[in-house]
Amino acid sequence: MATLTDPIADFLIRLKNASRAGNDSFRAPHSKMKAEISRILKEEGYIWNYEVDTSGKFPELVVKTKYVDGVPALTDLKRISKCGRRKYSGSQEIPRVLNGMGISILSTSKGLMTGHAAKKEKVGGEILAFIW
Repeated sequence: MATLTDPIADFLIRLKNASRAGNDSFRAPHSKMKAEISRILKEEGYIWNYEVDTSGKFPELVVKTKYVDGVPALTDLKRISKCGRRKYSGSQEIPRVLNGMGISILSTSKGLMTGHAAKKEKVGGEILAFIW
């Protein structure tokens, strides 16, 4: 397997491709940040469930994609902060995604959270992705 320079982007693209291809689930290498992103996606209703599979040599994250009447719950996503250019935002400047129809995921000093939760907590941070 090739070395990844951006494992978060790899995870998000696996999610997007699995949803568009109609797959019930997909696997990705496990990390704490990917598990937290999966937790947020489950809370917001973009995936059914996720679990950590430790039966192999390395732990893997198994994510079950969600469909509503045969249409993927996740329409699209965009990685904002990249390896070469990080994007930070204060609590007052957190952008709305599709006029409130989508979510933004931020890495804050209080952990990973949605943009709405970060505004409520009055914390800013690195904008990881927009999901709608």
